[in-house]
Amino acid sequence: MVIESYVVVHNIAKRHNVGTLARSATAFGVTEIILVGRRDFNAFGSHGSTSHVRFRHFHSLSDARLFLKEKDCDICGVEITDGATPVNDHPFKKSTAFLLGNEGTGLSAKECEICDFFVYIPQYGCGTASLNVTVAASIVLHHFGVWAGFSERVRDGNKFVVAERPTKQVRRNYCMETAESIIEERKSRRENASNGFFDESQSQNGVSSSNLLASLYGDE
Repeated sequence: MVIESYVVVHNIAKRHNVGTLARSATAFGVTEIILVGRRDFNAFGSHGSTSHVRFRHFHSLSDARLFLKEKDCDICGVEITDGATPVNDHPFKKSTAFLLGNEGTGLSAKECEICDFFVYIPQYGCGTASLNVTVAASIVLHHFGVWAGFSERVRDGNKFVVAERPTKQVRRNYCMETAESIIEERKSRRENASNGFFDESQSQNGVSSSNLLASLYGDE
């Protein structure tokens, strides 16, 4: 049985965290990063790692859950809840997708509904109530890699060897999809304007993400 890990990104308040998440994902053997809702993201902090991890996009949590269940994948919420297990107990059974909460509010009730179980990261100091979402992801993904027995990457001196970038490069701050999906996303974003992750604030350089998506696909 092939064991895989996934990271589900939904309602993260600081979109630049996705780039840092991608860096951790490549370091710890994540198969795919699944974006739910908004497709564009800020690759700041990725250090080029977005070229080495696959992205997949869904318009809703239910669609993402259906895909993961078709992969026979558990969905693990990273949150302190009643019944949550310390991540160092490695309560994993098979391929797992990790859903991390919003930096300020944690997992929403809707997000918790799609989770099969929960893990939390024990803390031993008294100076903070929680960890940054990318730090939490790194810890959890490392524990999963240890449990799954992922092969350690080859080292060269005091660094790990980085694979060659894929020959065919695309703009890596978008999860590529069809023109029909872009239309559906715009509709979804209008319907979910009240959700913080779907806000219509302008992206980099003052251009809205919808316009950036349109220009991206207009060249095809």
